[in-house]
Amino acid sequence: MERKISKVLITGGAGFIGSHLVKEINSSRDWEVTVLDSLTYAGNMENLKDAEVKSFKLIDIRDRNSLNNFFADSTFDAIIHLAAESHVDRSIENPLEFVETNVNGTVNLLEAARGQYKKNPNFVFYHVSTDEVFGDIPLEKDYSFSEKTPYDPSSPYSASKAASDHFVRAYHRTYGLPVVISNCSNNYGTHQYPEKLIPVVIDKLRKGEKIPLYGSGANMRDWLHVRDHASAIITILETGKLGETYCVGGNNVISNLELVKKICRIYDQSSKKKNSENNIIFVEDRKGHDLKYAIDATKMEIELEWKPSVRFELGLSETVKWYLDQKKETKNILQNETV
Repeated sequence: MERKISKVLITGGAGFIGSHLVKEINSSRDWEVTVLDSLTYAGNMENLKDAEVKSFKLIDIRDRNSLNNFFADSTFDAIIHLAAESHVDRSIENPLEFVETNVNGTVNLLEAARGQYKKNPNFVFYHVSTDEVFGDIPLEKDYSFSEKTPYDPSSPYSASKAASDHFVRAYHRTYGLPVVISNCSNNYGTHQYPEKLIPVVIDKLRKGEKIPLYGSGANMRDWLHVRDHASAIITILETGKLGETYCVGGNNVISNLELVKKICRIYDQSSKKKNSENNIIFVEDRKGHDLKYAIDATKMEIELEWKPSVRFELGLSETVKWYLDQKKETKNILQNETV
């Protein structure tokens, strides 16, 4: 049975996935959306310029007092929690920041959600997580992560997300808080913060610089278009079973090297360049680098009748061309922009 939703709060709504979710909701649902974001480095109001956001709150989820004051006068049918620190390299450099945002910030929201549930018995807390909580898969193995896969995080980032997942489940069991959780594969698409693999590669190509690739580039990822992820989130919120977890994947498992070569070929075709693949160089591998991620989204397809719709070649081409059309080159976000 479809859950009735009218008022939704999206944390991290000015970020990459959050802004696409806001746009998808506006185009397909008649919901009143409030965006809550602290507008740190990854949050940008430019991402929402075409989203017709009527209510925006500049609040850091680590600030419990500000959250309490906000929720005291607000009532929602759902909180979709996307706000998070999400870059593995940053987590290696500053793990405590990831604990503060991803763990403590999530618990702050869960406490606020308990108050929302008291006001509204139909309230739902939706926690958006990552497949990285499951650890990795040996490259030679062909199995995939599912909702039954044990947690085995490898980085401070994935450990912080795993901890937040556990807190959400604990609040469901201990306090009866209505929750749903999703664990998604790597997202790609327009408006992604330029520290991530795909925009970093495009930026290097635009500048004619070398593209440093970790290890041999053999590490594999499953790629999910951000619009598909947005549609999955809406589906889970409306029809997902309370207390359940849903794995969301794109069915596009390829190596980092193969992905970078695809981007180079799209770039060459778009810019009339040749042999951009020659700019790829291999550098010392990342600490604790996960080998392979792959998602089995059978539960989504069978129980919720959802599956991804964006063809990878088309979605990747659209993404590369969008970045190339931007007037300004991406800033050098990291000292070591390795992918």
